Amino acid sequence: MPEWFFILGMGLFGLLCGSFANVVVWRLPRGESVVQPGSHCPKCDAAVAWYDNIPLLSYAVLRGRCRSCGASISARYPLVEAASGALFIVAALLYGVGAQAVFAATLLWGLLVLSLIDLAHFRLPNALVAMLAAVGLVGAVLAQVFDVPLVPLMGMSARGPLSEPLVAALVGAAAAGGISFAVAEAYALLRKRQGFGMGDVKLLGVLGLFLGLYAFMALFVGSLAGSIYAIARARGTAAGLPGTKLPFGAFLSLGTLVCLLVGQPVWTWYLQGVGLS
Repeated sequence: MPEWFFILGMGLFGLLCGSFANVVVWRLPRGESVVQPGSHCPKCDAAVAWYDNIPLLSYAVLRGRCRSCGASISARYPLVEAASGALFIVAALLYGVGAQAVFAATLLWGLLVLSLIDLAHFRLPNALVAMLAAVGLVGAVLAQVFDVPLVPLMGMSARGPLSEPLVAALVGAAAAGGISFAVAEAYALLRKRQGFGMGDVKLLGVLGLFLGLYAFMALFVGSLAGSIYAIARARGTAAGLPGTKLPFGAFLSLGTLVCLLVGQPVWTWYLQGVGLS
């Protein structure tokens, strides 16, 4: 398959997945089925025809309004579709033609949905986190059995047991999830309140599956970005920094994207800088 054709196909499929992402983001936090009923206008409840549900194009043709009642459609819908398509293209560009790009795109799509839910509701639904965990575990098992690069998406150029995909994924999950759980419990014990949600702990375990020990780089970048956001948000508020709620899952997702884009060059640069490479 020509690379350009694969990239184009991934982008188009990403747009379709973005349309479904909008459904998941709206319904999953409300406990509604993401399958039934079909797409409908939240104002007049009219069913959305297939030709009015084409990513990006339908929004442009309808000029952002429902065909039945004329109610305004949020610009969030085409933006999410475009973001999903872009992330699928990023996965294809990073990993080329092959199944590893599909696993990367699945991770990025799941993180996009989780980020949007976290930003709106300050929670990470267990069902979606578990879905990503299952995908990551299946990818690691297939990579181990068939000796092909799938999951983890990033390697540490390790020798010994960590050179095995399944071992690297499980060690990454145990380390990232276990250490973050210990930090969360220690914080709750010392401060007598929850500071690090269990949803974030579970997500870090999933990132360990997909990234191996690079999950700690995603954690570092996410923590840095989250700290900057929290400080900026807290300025001028009565509660100050301790009272600022942080959708940390969204920042972990950002850290993951940065890690996928530049993680390995940065790690190589670091090893060379300290004389270990």
